[in-house]
Amino acid sequence: MAKLTKNRKESISKFDTNALYSLDEASKIVKNFSNLKFDSSVDLAVNLGVDPKKADQNIRGVVTLPNGTGKDVKVLALVTPDKEDEAKKAGADMVGLDDYINKIKDGWTDVDVIITMPSVMGKLGPLGKVLGPRGLMPNPKTGTVTMNVGKAVQEVKAGKIDFKVEKNGIIHVSIGKISFNSNKIKENASEVLNHLVKIKPSSSKGIYLKSISMSSTMSPGIKIDTNTI
Repeated sequence: MAKLTKNRKESISKFDTNALYSLDEASKIVKNFSNLKFDSSVDLAVNLGVDPKKADQNIRGVVTLPNGTGKDVKVLALVTPDKEDEAKKAGADMVGLDDYINKIKDGWTDVDVIITMPSVMGKLGPLGKVLGPRGLMPNPKTGTVTMNVGKAVQEVKAGKIDFKVEKNGIIHVSIGKISFNSNKIKENASEVLNHLVKIKPSSSKGIYLKSISMSSTMSPGIKIDTNTI
């Protein structure tokens, strides 16, 4: 059995690891795990009653967090010259096309989100092995392949995130930073959970929200009572 570290013991002592908490309570408890060395992320892990092997239950969603992510998201806009000014004015950190595509071919991926246009997707196809595993491949379903490049950049900068269910039926998503006040954490978590309920597939039977936990980076998970959602 692994030995508990001093920090782990201290974290566990701050709440009952077997209890179920409301979202409001969990959002306050997670603040106790603040690490002065860095502003850690606050994450949700949601176990869904779905079978990701079935196409209609392979859940993917897009949501805009009302209080943002707390992270300075680096956006790369891979666009044609006529769209470059639009992307720059909207706040894209990097704008271009062929030069960046060649950098990515060489293994460069120092970016958080890539936004592009339908006409450019053909050039990105060969980059799937580099971008796919890192979750960077643009996708029309997440709004990152669009002719409205400026709006897409603004939304990502404002806190728009996307998530996808893993093969074990669990969704992991970052909902902010530990420096947020508890109400902002709660609001962001509510936005994600409410959206998950809205997109529940009709073919999913039985319990849909099987379990929910909230944690900060390296902290234990706080179990949330699904009946309070």
